[in-house]
Amino acid sequence: MPIAAPLPDPDAIHPVPDKPRIVFLKPLLASLGAAAPANVEAGAYTYYDDPEHGLRFFTRNLLYNFMGLARLRIGKFCALATGASFMFPEANHATAGPSTYPFAILGGGFAEAMPITEYPFPQPRDTEVGHDVWIGMGALVMPGVRIGHGAVIGTRAVVTRDVPDYAVVAGNPARVVRRRYTEEEAARLVALGWWDWPMHRLARAIPLLVKGEVAALEDYAAR
Repeated sequence: MPIAAPLPDPDAIHPVPDKPRIVFLKPLLASLGAAAPANVEAGAYTYYDDPEHGLRFFTRNLLYNFMGLARLRIGKFCALATGASFMFPEANHATAGPSTYPFAILGGGFAEAMPITEYPFPQPRDTEVGHDVWIGMGALVMPGVRIGHGAVIGTRAVVTRDVPDYAVVAGNPARVVRRRYTEEEAARLVALGWWDWPMHRLARAIPLLVKGEVAALEDYAAR
């Protein structure tokens, strides 16, 4: 059955007219122009929900993103609750010697003695958030983590390690508390890649996406 009502506009910063707290991140990033962080990507329909600071996500929630040492990629159809934040590798201090103090950032003679570029920082790794990821209120994602497709990150979780596809993690440090689907089912869902379907086809599949079985979604995809 075709969908008659218009679909949400992925290029609208505020996709729900009477709810300015909901902000699509991809068009928000585009609206920043030259001020946008060049090392950050967000997929279509991914939103941030914040009653006060939704439009300031890229300045308030990306922590220590000073030099663009690593990238942050957030997939499509992700839901980020208020205060969900990402730490960047510039937050790290060198730990190879007796002191962790970042003398060089104070400049002057401290920087002349040893420039910040010579500090033995850990090798940075990009942070990857898959598609259809739900990140709870106040959660913190540490640098270099990969969060799999369909994962759920609990409220105030601190994600320090990779999260499998369709896993639920919680705590500090975040640990897997359960799997939403078995590994075999998760692989089948990833193979379907519903987040890349044409929007009207995807819209017709919403009942299956919300409360259907994996096999039913596979049957729909095969039609």
